[in-house]
Amino acid sequence: MSDLPLQNNQDDRISWSCRHTWRQSSVNTLWCLLGCSIGDFGTILFFQINEIPFPMLGIMTLAIINGLITSIILETIILSKQMNIKEAFNTATGMSLISMISMEVAMNTVDVIFAGGVLVWWVIPIMLIAGFITPLPYNYYRLKKYNLACH
Repeated sequence: MSDLPLQNNQDDRISWSCRHTWRQSSVNTLWCLLGCSIGDFGTILFFQINEIPFPMLGIMTLAIINGLITSIILETIILSKQMNIKEAFNTATGMSLISMISMEVAMNTVDVIFAGGVLVWWVIPIMLIAGFITPLPYNYYRLKKYNLACH
């Protein structure tokens, strides 16, 4: 343990009322949601259509992994318009995994709770809302405090 006393530094506080930052973090979160949804929904739908007998936890785990992969691919494509492909890939892979994983877990939890892990049309909007709202405060915080975003 350090001998230094803990200090409450007022400069470490951030404002949660900045519309510009909420707007930018919302746009960033929507791009991530699009990328994650492609891999996530695609995986669940693949197992569902092909009626592959596989444990639901396994399908949801694969859906999360594929969602992360497709999100990184989409971000790389988007960022490659602003920088070279290597920098774009490094930036995309350096995105916040906390944000992406929380988004994926929220979406799949909603699917399991409301539809038993089956992808049905009416659960998709609820999954997307949960996937958007869950990481949004963290993305705002990260953007506001560190000026770190993937776009």
